[in-house]
Amino acid sequence: MLRDRRPDESVCNCRINPGLMTAVTGHHFARPGNHFWPVLHAAGFTPRQFRPAEQGELLDHGLGITNVVARPTARADELTAEEYREDGRLLAEKVARLQPRWLAVAGVTTYRVAFGDKHAAIGPQERTLGATRIWAQPNPSGLNAHWTLATMAEEYGRLRTAAFAES
Repeated sequence: MLRDRRPDESVCNCRINPGLMTAVTGHHFARPGNHFWPVLHAAGFTPRQFRPAEQGELLDHGLGITNVVARPTARADELTAEEYREDGRLLAEKVARLQPRWLAVAGVTTYRVAFGDKHAAIGPQERTLGATRIWAQPNPSGLNAHWTLATMAEEYGRLRTAAFAES
C-alpha cells in the first residue's frame, strides 16, 4: 500500500512478507490470529479496530503498509537471507523515493537481515532511508509468543508518540 506518498503519511508499517491468507484476500495481516489490527488500535493509531479489508482507510490516519519481501509464503522461515537482502534493497529505494516519516519494520530479526544490522534492537534505529527514520517493531504474528498484546501495544504506542509528535 506504499504508494505515492501523501504529505500526512507518518508511518509505513512494513511486514515481513505476505502470508498465504494475504495472497488470497489481497489484505495485509489477514490471518485471524494476527495481532496487527488489535495492536494498532490499542496503541492509539486508529479510532477503532479495523478489519484487514479496511486497510485502505489507514491512509486517512497517516499510515501505510508494505512488505520487506514480496513473495508470499506460509511461514517467514521459508524466505532466504538473500531474498531479505535483495528485497530490503528494493524497499530502501522505494522508501527513499516516497519518504514516509517512519518505516516500522515488523520483527527485529527481519530488520537485521534485510538491512545488514546484526546489532539492532526493538525501537528506533540510527539508520535512515533518505529522510525516513526506522523503528523495529515486535512482529504481530500470532506465533510471536515473546510479546503479549499489551506489551506490543505499548511498544507500538512509543512509535505513535514519536511519529505524531513530529506532525
